[in-house]
Amino acid sequence: MTISDDVAYSPAPLDRSALIYVAGHRGLVGSAIWRNLEAEGFTNLIGRSSAELDLKDRDAVFAFFREHKPDYVILAAAKVGGILANSTYPVDFLSENLRIQVNVMDASLEADVERLLFLGSSCIYPKFAAQPIREDSLLTGHLEETNDAYAIAKISGILQIQAVRRQYGKPWISAMPTNLYGPGDNFSPKGSHVLPALIRRYDEAVSNGESVVTNWGTGTPRREFLHVDDMAAACLHLLENYDGPEQVNVGTGSDVTIKEISEVIAKVVGFEGVTEWDTDKPDGTPQKLLDVSKLAGAGWTSKIGLEDGLRSTVDWYHEHIDSIRQ
Repeated sequence: MTISDDVAYSPAPLDRSALIYVAGHRGLVGSAIWRNLEAEGFTNLIGRSSAELDLKDRDAVFAFFREHKPDYVILAAAKVGGILANSTYPVDFLSENLRIQVNVMDASLEADVERLLFLGSSCIYPKFAAQPIREDSLLTGHLEETNDAYAIAKISGILQIQAVRRQYGKPWISAMPTNLYGPGDNFSPKGSHVLPALIRRYDEAVSNGESVVTNWGTGTPRREFLHVDDMAAACLHLLENYDGPEQVNVGTGSDVTIKEISEVIAKVVGFEGVTEWDTDKPDGTPQKLLDVSKLAGAGWTSKIGLEDGLRSTVDWYHEHIDSIRQ
């Protein structure tokens, strides 16, 4: 069956009693989405840990969908990591994410899932894209080399969403979040993104009585940070209010330098020492600020301020310091 992408569909409130499968429900994004859905009155959520269901196992994924037949799917499952992890294990980031996405989307198609939201990353955009980055800058330039494998996997996910819309007329959509942080983040020294890595580094310096913290790069790159609870709220809003083939940027519309965010984190954790910069280490993309006009046009803007969000994240980190990933 082939149906053009202009098939009639009017976004509307989701059925609060419908079965929603949140793929990756224990991760940073997935757990926030789960919390938000529960708070919004959804009563029939389903999730599986990676130990219970390996999304790279195609047969297992199809069996799961045939058994449960979810009405809606939010695809938040992914292999993620920071600059070090991405640049060290590009094969893993490409292969694992491609398999996860293809398996879940193909199984969703067979199960006739009504509405699916695919979550990507702002790293899909060219390294030197004009700022702020518009959705239509996708595939217009070279990617950042340190995470190009992960970016290609996520770009493939967007194209699969668009292909499903064209061929089958499904009102599936994609959302591309900026840098996320918040409760449930990965604070591992080798696998974390920049913000949780900085929180851990400064907090450990305070605990160990150290007077100097050394960060990677020059501190000049600019980054946009969105609290994961804001991201979760945006996901539901898009599912209920947006339908289109183009991915939607999800962010705050403002950014800070790595040096500036380091100063805020040092203040929040109580570090009063000196910050030094190891300029032999890579900076990554010089700036990544998303144009969030499309999201604003759909009626949503972020609510959680950066310092407030950081304080709640540090509080969560302290509460879970004995159990977080090492």
